[in-house]
Amino acid sequence: MPLYLCTGSYTVEGVKGLLKDGATRREHDISKAFEGLGGKLHGLYYGLGDTDIYIICEIRDNATAVASSILINVAGTAEVHFTPLLTPKEVDRSIEMVRRKMDVYRPPGA
Repeated sequence: MPLYLCTGSYTVEGVKGLLKDGATRREHDISKAFEGLGGKLHGLYYGLGDTDIYIICEIRDNATAVASSILINVAGTAEVHFTPLLTPKEVDRSIEMVRRKMDVYRPPGA
């Protein structure tokens, strides 16, 4: 399954919930949510600054990633974003495609 980086920031209500339940409980609940959607939590970390939480997870596909994002965001306690993570081999395949098809793109003004 593909890996995703999920970054998020808590709302005031989210911080209140974190204070009430604790970070370890939050990790357990997030893990269960991903499992319920057929995915897997690989790691959850808290950060300082604009981003409060960093999650590495496996999710079946992009449609399920969107569903996960909606599920979390609609609750109103955090704003999250999912980023697909690519392996070096996947990027190499993309580079090879570009090498073979350099002539199919004409830049603006060329």
